[in-house]
Amino acid sequence: MKGELFVLSSPAGGGKTTIANSLIKEIPNLKRVVTCTTRKPRPNEKNGVDYFFLSKDEFEERIKKGDFLEYAVVHGNYYGTPRKEVEEELSKGYDLILVIDVQGMRQIKKNKQDVITVFILPPSIEELVRRMKKRGDSEEEIKKRLETAKKEIPAWKEYDFVVINDILEEAKEKIKQIILVQRLKSSRFNPDVIKDRELRELMGL
Repeated sequence: MKGELFVLSSPAGGGKTTIANSLIKEIPNLKRVVTCTTRKPRPNEKNGVDYFFLSKDEFEERIKKGDFLEYAVVHGNYYGTPRKEVEEELSKGYDLILVIDVQGMRQIKKNKQDVITVFILPPSIEELVRRMKKRGDSEEEIKKRLETAKKEIPAWKEYDFVVINDILEEAKEKIKQIILVQRLKSSRFNPDVIKDRELRELMGL
């Protein structure tokens, strides 16, 4: 049974990465798609775990080869989703969570019709700035990311689901339910779990 791709977006500091990491620990058979970027690693970030950190030349070479399901330039750096890894994991039956921005979501939706999208809103712009400061962003970075956030937030209408991240645990639980409910769709039902012969006959199995 093929898995499904979940896209999680929010403005910088909105909590998408924190929530995604928590969900992966709690939901069986859910993996995070490790994306590629040309930005420098932050303290404690690991190559191949948080991102695949590439040089600009490496990234552009992979663009020419068509290696990305989507890619974009954000804050002067490339970000992209490796096509091969996504398709391989979905074909194995894993659900995948992809943490990307609005630009990336739009490209993904063009390439994959069955993607499920979730937009995470902050409770206020003031709280968004506070979170960016808390994680160590410089004043210049905050200003740049705030400008981007003001352009991204109106895109909430393009997403399947919208969750406000006021209390982190509650926001995470709401997104967890979105993922688990998708697994109950008839298209993902595994008939092998039905053992009763009469019931199987009635179901046309």
